Amino acid sequence: MPPPPAARAKLLDAFVKILIEHGERAATLEAVAAEAGVSKGGLLYHFGSKKALVDGLCDWLDELVDADVELMAAAPEGAVAYYVRTSNYDDSPLDRAIVAVLRLSQAANDRAERAIRSMQERFLTTVQHEVPDEATARAVLLLGDGLYYDAALSGGRRRATDAQMQGLLAVVARMVDGAS
Repeated sequence: MPPPPAARAKLLDAFVKILIEHGERAATLEAVAAEAGVSKGGLLYHFGSKKALVDGLCDWLDELVDADVELMAAAPEGAVAYYVRTSNYDDSPLDRAIVAVLRLSQAANDRAERAIRSMQERFLTTVQHEVPDEATARAVLLLGDGLYYDAALSGGRRRATDAQMQGLLAVVARMVDGAS
């Protein structure tokens, strides 16, 4: 996936930063332009409105999720282990985009809610290729979500250690084997 053009990426990064650090209400067009170091006119050239900025962020999240789903499906350790292992928040562009879109979703933004639902459905579908039992596949996703949200909400301070991750992967393997 090619990155967005530099100016658009800079604006989206600024939008993400403000959403993560200060929330949706602080993410005005003026604040995003100032954070990106451009004029409001420069912002409006790329994103004609706040709705367009939200759409741009959600589209970027969709692209990042597409790339992650491809990696998950091709992972040598399998989709389940990949999903759980990569659910340990590490402040990647995907992680930051997810948190930013979740902030918009919490403010009842329909586009953001659809983007989050789509992400969850794509992850579930990919896990179900390995674990056809829907309840078990959903449990895997919820375990990953718990890892992710615990680390993300703490600013990455409560990431699972390598030993904890190995223990969780062993539990998940038993759960998946039991569903077969």
